[in-house]
Amino acid sequence: MKSLSDRERRDWLRLARTQTVGPVTFAALLARFGSAAAALEAIPRLAQRGGAKLRIPSIAEADQELGTLARLGGRFVASCEPDFPPGLGALDPPPPLIAVLGDLDLLPREMVAIVGARNASALGRRFAATLANEIGQSGLIVASGLARGIDTAAHQAALPTGTCAVLADGVDVVYPAENTALYAQICAEGAVVSEMPMGESPQARHFPRRNRIISGLSRGVVIVEAAENSGSLITARFALEQGREVFAVPGSPLDPRARGANHLIREGATLIESADDVVAALRPILGRQFEEPPDPGRAVEGGPVEIPEREADGLRARILQLLAPSPADMDELIRDLGSSVASVAAVLLELELAGRAQRHPGNRFSLT
Repeated sequence: MKSLSDRERRDWLRLARTQTVGPVTFAALLARFGSAAAALEAIPRLAQRGGAKLRIPSIAEADQELGTLARLGGRFVASCEPDFPPGLGALDPPPPLIAVLGDLDLLPREMVAIVGARNASALGRRFAATLANEIGQSGLIVASGLARGIDTAAHQAALPTGTCAVLADGVDVVYPAENTALYAQICAEGAVVSEMPMGESPQARHFPRRNRIISGLSRGVVIVEAAENSGSLITARFALEQGREVFAVPGSPLDPRARGANHLIREGATLIESADDVVAALRPILGRQFEEPPDPGRAVEGGPVEIPEREADGLRARILQLLAPSPADMDELIRDLGSSVASVAAVLLELELAGRAQRHPGNRFSLT
């Protein structure tokens, strides 16, 4: 763990905001080149070899985003820094940076997420508020997504004890607009977190990333009301993948808003009826280190490699033939190709940066 200098933080931000560089590719680039600065220097050439021209944010653009957040009283926290939330730091991979407004000291504290339906029933909102209040009184921070319905009720009830709102847009953008006053209260008394660029409006593809952070921050996720195929169930799925506890509040089988939570209970989620049920289940693990993620795959030894262009062209064509929309393990690709780890890794990285291949956790790759 180390604190970044201002220049290093700017490099991290530029790399994180580079086209086609998501958290997985960011982690691979750092492992390969050793620093964000070295990666920024190398990736235009690598992307060109992969068949595309890559746009990297300029120094001025990064400075503008850093300055905008600073003027609002916030800061970017990188995954390598000591004040990065421990739950997020244990993810495979963590978000490279998060923007934080409000009380940064809340983030290392133990959290429980409460999420659910936007069109929640009055009874569901009342139960979520009671749950959030009592969980907060037990000393835990309540995390949620600032959506209307269950999220709003949970945030409002947890304001006196501490709440963290995770956004699917820029940390300076309020969505939905009806929660503007609540957003201002959380900025003043709690914490607001996002990995999206400043000023970014909410888009459908951003919400799974937001949900991954909600569960990642938390020891457990409580689903109060959720329809089938809802975003709350995506949060529950992330929680299971991350080794977090999943709790669900049962509901009437006649209410469509209860089907998701009831399904989770049938699949093994812990049925809860009160905050005591949640706290009792989590008490044995509170204060422990978060479980480390599974080994994402071996790093390529020897740092960056350059292979002859003719060899790279041939290997690139063979890799594109082998890849499919379903992810394949890198070790399987290496066996099928009969090439060295370093050569395959180099060409896969070029294809990633060109937007032709996608890297998944665990060193798996699919065709974009």
